Amino acid sequence: WGGEGGVAAPVVSGEGLVGGAAAPWPAEAAAGGEAVEDRGESSPVGGPDPGPEFGEVKLDFRQAAVFRSWFVRIVAEVLRGGPSPRWVDRDCASLVRFAVNETLRPHDAGWRRASGLSPAPTPPELVLTPAQRRLRNRWRSPEGGVASYVTALGLVQENTVFVGREPLHALPGDLLFFDQGDDQHLMIWTGDGVAYHRGVSTPKDHGLRAVSLEKLLNWKDSRWQPKSENSNFLGVYRFYFLPS
Repeated sequence: WGGEGGVAAPVVSGEGLVGGAAAPWPAEAAAGGEAVEDRGESSPVGGPDPGPEFGEVKLDFRQAAVFRSWFVRIVAEVLRGGPSPRWVDRDCASLVRFAVNETLRPHDAGWRRASGLSPAPTPPELVLTPAQRRLRNRWRSPEGGVASYVTALGLVQENTVFVGREPLHALPGDLLFFDQGDDQHLMIWTGDGVAYHRGVSTPKDHGLRAVSLEKLLNWKDSRWQPKSENSNFLGVYRFYFLPS
């Protein structure tokens, strides 16, 4: 729960329990180690109003394709290796923020060593302008201005655009948004399923999950089924800085 709820997201046992049995994940995306998160995400941090140009900074179509590849790869690395000690406030929104921040940073030799990436092929480097690079760790806040912390609801309301009510509208790296009343939850579309953090963890279960679309569509608790007829599923959302 992006720091906003008291009921955990759906529990998966068996193949979807990362850190227990292997999670269903494409082999080409599963190699590597932990990603590294900047400190500073542990508490809300306000900033000066960035001006209208902040919301106008976008990636082009080629950059967006590379962004998506790195974003999904980094999520897969976290699922495979478990959370980094530097990833704080672990919940569904934090997983999204963490993966975006790591995607937008330079993936130089030092970062790759610190992240424990395997020699397996990685996406091409994401070449960004200085203005695009400054999108990292800066989220539009519901209160105005920018912040390094934003909740699941804030991510959707201020930092994404609506795509549609069917998961097949999603591209890798898009977000599936569920509203369960007092609680909101995000799942990351990976191309053939979803990844998410349940919002709760224990010493033996860090809360990370990966679930196939087929399994989620037939989830026993229908509130979690990503179907247009499910009023708890509000649809697919895309980061505002990615082209539609």
